[in-house]
Amino acid sequence: MTEVSDRAPEPAAAQEQERPARVLTGPLWTGVRVVGAALSVYSLVVVFRPVEALEQRMTFLAVALPLVFLCYRSGRPWPARRVRVPEEEGVRRGERPTVADWALAAASLAVLVYPLLGIDAFRDRGSGSALTTLDLLAGVVLTVLLLEAVRRTVGWSLTIICALFLIYAYFGAYLPISWPIGHRGFDISQIVSQLYTGTEGFFGVPLQVAASYIILFTIYGAVLDFSGATRFFIDLSFAAFRRSRSAPGRTVTMAGFLLGTVSGSGVATTVSLGSVAWPVLRRAGYPREPAGGILAAGGIGAILSPPTLGAAAFIIAELLQVSYLEVLLYATIPTLLYYLGIFLAIEVDSRRFGTRAVEVDAPSAGRLLLRFGYHFSSLVLIIVLMALDRSAFQSVVIATAIAFALSFLDPAHRMGPRRVGEALAKGTLEVLPVTAVCAAAGIIVGVITQTGLGLNLSSIIVDVAAGSLVLTTVLAAVAVMLLGLAVPVTASFIIAAVIIKPALTQLGVTPAEAYMFVFYYAVLSEVSPPTALSAVAAAAITGGNTYKTMMMTWRYTLPAFLVPFAFVLTPNGQALLGQGPIGTVLLMAAVSAVAVAALAMATGGLPGVPERLLAAVAAVLLLFLEPVPIAAGLAVLAVAAAVHLIRRRRHRT
Repeated sequence: MTEVSDRAPEPAAAQEQERPARVLTGPLWTGVRVVGAALSVYSLVVVFRPVEALEQRMTFLAVALPLVFLCYRSGRPWPARRVRVPEEEGVRRGERPTVADWALAAASLAVLVYPLLGIDAFRDRGSGSALTTLDLLAGVVLTVLLLEAVRRTVGWSLTIICALFLIYAYFGAYLPISWPIGHRGFDISQIVSQLYTGTEGFFGVPLQVAASYIILFTIYGAVLDFSGATRFFIDLSFAAFRRSRSAPGRTVTMAGFLLGTVSGSGVATTVSLGSVAWPVLRRAGYPREPAGGILAAGGIGAILSPPTLGAAAFIIAELLQVSYLEVLLYATIPTLLYYLGIFLAIEVDSRRFGTRAVEVDAPSAGRLLLRFGYHFSSLVLIIVLMALDRSAFQSVVIATAIAFALSFLDPAHRMGPRRVGEALAKGTLEVLPVTAVCAAAGIIVGVITQTGLGLNLSSIIVDVAAGSLVLTTVLAAVAVMLLGLAVPVTASFIIAAVIIKPALTQLGVTPAEAYMFVFYYAVLSEVSPPTALSAVAAAAITGGNTYKTMMMTWRYTLPAFLVPFAFVLTPNGQALLGQGPIGTVLLMAAVSAVAVAALAMATGGLPGVPERLLAAVAAVLLLFLEPVPIAAGLAVLAVAAAVHLIRRRRHRT
């Protein structure tokens, strides 16, 4: 087997967040894990014994939010008190929450348990605008607590955005009457009623997704991890590509895809993969920046790739009211094109950098599959069960049970009671930051719904674009990417979905195409300069220049930036989402694959500037996916190849 150490569960999934989690130890850490495991059990049970929506979401948040304050640092000037523990291998110094942290945890528990004690009466008071003083106080306190939770987990950007939306809701009446975003204004009781007492605010679709889809899949990923699947996926990737100079780069990309089934996080996959793969890439002769680009591109594929995808994909299923399986089908062809682009770019770079094959001490792929191939069975089972009309919730719970049972086939990873408890705890702890983001995003969604801001902003975008679908799409892409520079993927998708989607559908784009367009550009913000979190993480591992690593990552992921335009701007673009006759779907997929190959030529596959420009033009024409542009694109690509051959022949002579 390759030298891949089994990873201990990171407290509160610290590696996945912009702001690190507190390192807890001793009885407190044990208590946090017990509570986390209990919340995971609750989430599994309600799949088969459903609870009323508002009650279930409140209960989930009542447990998750206090854990956020205990597991994440305040970032304040006063440091958390530290408790010294023996500096044994793998053990770091622990930190105790401050008195303020405990107070915030207690307050969050109080304001969420309070309505649960009389949920029906509480709901009636909210719908009838007859909130009591205690209701108002609890709602205001919860708002402040959520803003603080978001600040701790993902930083100030989203916190400030949420606060601005609250200010807008309250002071909107003071905006000039001529401004399209003006409204009549809402007092505190109306805002609290909208956000706190129903499913339009804190407890809306985003939190519902966190409390169902996301936590179930993080539990599943944790069980896969503890059962040895992570090690198997990496070993299999190294065993599959052994003998060519491009094998190390392709290996890393494949490993990123497989690890994505466990984490579903771009940054986490980049970090997990980088510690193992960077030494191999270095031995193969990759410079630091291209190696970082490969790591980041492979990591971000975790969010783009079925069957896990990212949190935003679960929200798409809820917004479209379709099965999660259908969203997976939407993502299949774009995912294949994404990885095709990376593989072609790696092939080009292996020649340019003169990389070489690397011998890795690993069994053959055949032996690994015979011994550990059962790890794929639960992944396949999820798809099969959803195809048989099982809900995504039940499918992933059953797959989790199968992954648990199969762990006993590997004596080193048998999931006894202790491992089960750790996996359940990890499932909850990894979802804490997403929970804070989703609940706070309910502020944005609730205000947009209450004030009608979404439709107003959509109309502004369409007006600025003069009704042009092309210009509207370009503006939408820029807006989503800029938003993604400031806030996490899930939050940027939620905000953009309620603003950008109406603008696109107003011009004839289907809801599925609009949501998938927003999804891809929200995800791609993680590899877009100047922030590019996945690229920053990769540069930290390789020691390369951060900006150059970002640009290499952007080059590897370029097809993912262009393909979404195809399924929005062209009539046949829906075929890339698997919609339409099978013949059309296959033909458009093949044409898009040729376009991706042309992009690889344009970004480094051809040596001369004229050939590269011609290849870029050919790629754009092909992505129009209509007969005349396709023919023109193929002709231009043929000219690019002819120019290259002529120039090479002249160079030889």
